[in-house]
Amino acid sequence: MAPPPRPLMADVAARAGVSVMTVSRVLNGFPGVADETRRRVEGAVTSLGYQANTAARVLAGGRSRALGVIAVETEQFGPSHILFGIEAAARAAGHLLSFVTLSRTGKEMASTVEHLRASHVEGIIVVAPIRPVIEAVNRIEQDTALVVVGGDPRTSAATVTIDQVEGARLATEHLLGLGHRTVHHVRGPRSWVDAAGRTRGWADALRVHAAPRTSPLVGDWSARGGYAAGVRLAQDPAVTAVFAANDQTALGIVRALHEAGRKVPGDVSVVGFDDTPESSYFLPSLTTIRQDFGEVGRRSVELVLSLMDAPVAERHVVVPAQLVLRESAASPGRRTRR
Repeated sequence: MAPPPRPLMADVAARAGVSVMTVSRVLNGFPGVADETRRRVEGAVTSLGYQANTAARVLAGGRSRALGVIAVETEQFGPSHILFGIEAAARAAGHLLSFVTLSRTGKEMASTVEHLRASHVEGIIVVAPIRPVIEAVNRIEQDTALVVVGGDPRTSAATVTIDQVEGARLATEHLLGLGHRTVHHVRGPRSWVDAAGRTRGWADALRVHAAPRTSPLVGDWSARGGYAAGVRLAQDPAVTAVFAANDQTALGIVRALHEAGRKVPGDVSVVGFDDTPESSYFLPSLTTIRQDFGEVGRRSVELVLSLMDAPVAERHVVVPAQLVLRESAASPGRRTRR
């Protein structure tokens, strides 16, 4: 008697009353699945005895159509939304994702990559905005198609990045163009590549325009860190313009300035970075730099799929940033009507 046919993912989906994509998300550990739905899928997997047959498919000469994603444990707006963009792009391309997190030290990078290779992934995307993680990527043998998102384009690995330097330059030049003598900066943590790029763009703009430069204050991407920096900036009456490393930092700065009796933008103009959904609801609404995280996800999946097929000439993709004008920046001493 022939053995019964192996259950398919479609069978699991039918038993659980969900879509095949939902089953895939549960099996690959993706967030965003309701607990009750996850339990139904896991129950269907158990009752049917379903097992992914990736290995058999690969041994038969087929493509696994699986991509691995390695991400640093972070709750920051940018990296988390890049992950959403990658997932959407991979789904649209018909590829499954295996998602793994690791610490900010990057010490587990080699073992994590080996784990994904053993799972028959054909390409790996590393969301690595932190320098130790990028350095860990550079130390591993890259015999699997691999793309670093948020890495330094000067490294050997293929990269997809948003132009942090250009975005910071746009923010700083906008404030200088409004008539401010100089622009103060509250930067992000020193270990973050994005923070370094934004600081470099700010400094470059000041140098090109022969504007005085002060030492940047160091924040931690949080509103609390921005508030602490804002308290210090509010004590200096010469401060009329501030470029914040991200929108959360800008929120804390605006709060500190308000408590010190300094109006935004009447006394001090503030520009952020990220264009979070809340930035247009700040009081005043926040002028900021928009990052297209969906495009980053699409381009990273596109690049890793290209690398899976053949070497590519263009290994470093840079997505432009965009200045978004709102109410938090104005000419020095000018009060805006809200």
